[in-house]
Amino acid sequence: MKLIVGILIVILCVFGGFLMSGGQLLALWHPSEIIIIAGGALGAFVVANPPHVIKGVLSGLPKLFGGAKYSKKSYMDLLALMYDLFAKARKEGLMALENDIEEPQQSEIFKKYPKILADHHALDFITDYMRLMVGGSMNPFELENLMDLELEIHHHEAMLPGESVTTVSDGLPGFGIVAAVMGVVITMASVGEPPEVLGAKIAAALVGTFLGILLAYGFVGPLATALKHRAEEEGKFLGCIKVCIMATLNGYTPQIAVEFGRKALPSTVRPGFAELEAHVKKK
Repeated sequence: MKLIVGILIVILCVFGGFLMSGGQLLALWHPSEIIIIAGGALGAFVVANPPHVIKGVLSGLPKLFGGAKYSKKSYMDLLALMYDLFAKARKEGLMALENDIEEPQQSEIFKKYPKILADHHALDFITDYMRLMVGGSMNPFELENLMDLELEIHHHEAMLPGESVTTVSDGLPGFGIVAAVMGVVITMASVGEPPEVLGAKIAAALVGTFLGILLAYGFVGPLATALKHRAEEEGKFLGCIKVCIMATLNGYTPQIAVEFGRKALPSTVRPGFAELEAHVKKK
């Protein structure tokens, strides 16, 4: 919803201001300019990026219209899940988690948290490192280094779609200039025409520059930033899992381990201590 509101504000203010100044919207409608600018930018995007990045952009852009991926409730469910796993391990031993980890879709613990169960990145991160804990073959220092390495790789990959769209945004004003120059070339070929004809052709050429800048700073650039914010949100979610697991490995009780995770959350989604405790006990 927020994304749609922002786009509407850009459209209403830019074109509304143009109309208030006495302009006519039809004067801005030049399909040939749009084809040159949008088509050139799209072609450059395809040339510059590997298939997995293109796929990431195509799948990521529609998700932006759904709002933030992780809400306060998502983090509370995550901490409740980690508490349930740690409490079972403390009561019955780490080996008791083997079936939950190997087949999370069949686990009664994981079934209580369907959104996390459907998030394959978070689910894989939890099960992979809990599996290493059950195996008991790594010390906490080695495990933390491995987590940091995986989080770094994941962050880099998650940021690629946003960075590739940023590159497109940076190139759009240039394609706008290309469209404008081509319009000038057409205008110069008609230099003998009456002034009103030449004026229309020059105006059409300038529309290319206008569209390139508007698309870059009004639409594509903000979308790229939104993709990056979404990638950072996922990194914070995985980082919370890491903090909880490391606290458990260092010998803290399940209650204290999830408290470590709670303190690692951004202030905008961090529940209060009593609020989280009530949620965990309810679950």
